[in-house]
Amino acid sequence: MPIAEPQFDADTVSPEDSPFSIESFLATEERKDLLRFSTAGSVDDGKSTLIGRLLYDSRNVYEDQLRAVTGTQTGQKQPIIDFALLTDGLRAEREQGITIDVAYRFFATQHRKFIIADTPGHEQYTRNMATGASTADLAIILIDARKGILPQSRRHAYIASLLGIRHLVAAINKMDLVDFSEEVYRTISRDFSALVREYGGADLVTIPVSALDGDNVVDPSSNTPWYTGPTLLQHLESVPVWTDIAAQPFRMAVQRVIRPDQSYRGFAGQIASGTVRVGDAIAVQSSGRTSRVASITTFDGNLEEAAAPLSIALTLEDELDISRGDLLTEVSRPPQASAAIEASLVWLDAQRLETHRPYLLKHGTSTSHARVTRVRQRINTQTLAEEAVNSLGMNDIGVVELELPRTLFFDAYAQNRTLGNFILIDPHSNATLAAGMITRSAAAATTELKHRPAIVTFTVASQLATTLERELFSAGAEVVRTSITAEKTLRSLLALGLIALVEAPVPTATLQALAEFTILNAAEFSSITQLAALLLQPQNVRRS
Repeated sequence: MPIAEPQFDADTVSPEDSPFSIESFLATEERKDLLRFSTAGSVDDGKSTLIGRLLYDSRNVYEDQLRAVTGTQTGQKQPIIDFALLTDGLRAEREQGITIDVAYRFFATQHRKFIIADTPGHEQYTRNMATGASTADLAIILIDARKGILPQSRRHAYIASLLGIRHLVAAINKMDLVDFSEEVYRTISRDFSALVREYGGADLVTIPVSALDGDNVVDPSSNTPWYTGPTLLQHLESVPVWTDIAAQPFRMAVQRVIRPDQSYRGFAGQIASGTVRVGDAIAVQSSGRTSRVASITTFDGNLEEAAAPLSIALTLEDELDISRGDLLTEVSRPPQASAAIEASLVWLDAQRLETHRPYLLKHGTSTSHARVTRVRQRINTQTLAEEAVNSLGMNDIGVVELELPRTLFFDAYAQNRTLGNFILIDPHSNATLAAGMITRSAAAATTELKHRPAIVTFTVASQLATTLERELFSAGAEVVRTSITAEKTLRSLLALGLIALVEAPVPTATLQALAEFTILNAAEFSSITQLAALLLQPQNVRRS
């Protein structure tokens, strides 16, 4: 297949009158904006085939790539193209006919540049889907027209909403296998629209396609005269990106301090949000010190103004102690600050989450120690029900509370994806364990509690503690189980407004140091119901 020829509009000069200029071509390419999008859906919904067809019909496949995926199948006289193999590059993927890893592909049209993340559909690889979608501006969720909305389709729609993806495309695929039925399309479109509204109401477009035959992928299909919307490529070329990030408060995490000589000291990083101008007042959040912007430097020279997502280096009018990991922000619109946060968590590792185990939390360019003090709930992605659990396993999604030894400066993920995300890292193996989206300060969450913080002591771990925990959970109480008896740890849990079930003997000195809090001994109560009732009273009486 030949490489796409340059196209000229009828109103422009002919190729003979306009010799090719590499400078003009590069300038045109640089002016194009970039759309990152991911694909998701259940196994065999046709994700890789759709991407392969999109690349092929938009003339973004080279001849050697085409030869590698073209062959003759049993019963076929003419060679056919296996579009899925254009993205499924692993040997195991080709042998099993499924996507396992995330495959990234770049392509461009006359209007826009694209980066595709082709993600797996099997539930076992949900973590890979979350990884691929974490940087996407748009998600394409494929739905098999024959099967309708499946559990994995729901899961991927929920993860897309959780990751803050504001543009969704429901590509209702394999329409050729249902005779391009308008009724099938309308039914699935209606049901999926209701589902998206339930998950948060992202901008949704539904498109009937046949990835194998190319219907409505790049060119409109004569098989769907009842569909008057855009083709998939038309929508990808026109959907807005970066519409509001420059209007948000200025945020830039310092990646590096540039000091080529004694006359220059610049702070380099990528603008996460907002706009900065020479003369603007800037705050350093780690120290609270302020200064004004003296200059804005880029590779191409100095600027008077820069906006997200540009990478720049700032110099300030005053000499301030700033290093990698510090956050530069607007003085008038500062971020939130807290050493305890509440976050949605997608657990990625086979090793289960353990409360109070030390982890590393990487937020922007800074890394800090952190502990998960409590798992508030696990989200059932089929029903959106909140389930009471003590831990999370691979592919689980839950809401947790974390505690850090120092103040974290952040924006809620819903307002700023860059300043609201983090990852948890195993400090021993350096493995990435989870991806997190900050919702708010944990201190703000405790203001909603309908009970006072308390400690309930058990001599050893027992079924009584499990029964009490379930009863308190069912009543909406905030509960954590622990065997740690250190005063500092227990005081931290109480400061978060939690009911701590301590399954170990607590030293008398610790109980005396925490005497201002409610402390109950489970052995003194004749029934768990009686104990739970006392704990759930807003003004419970202290006993020890």
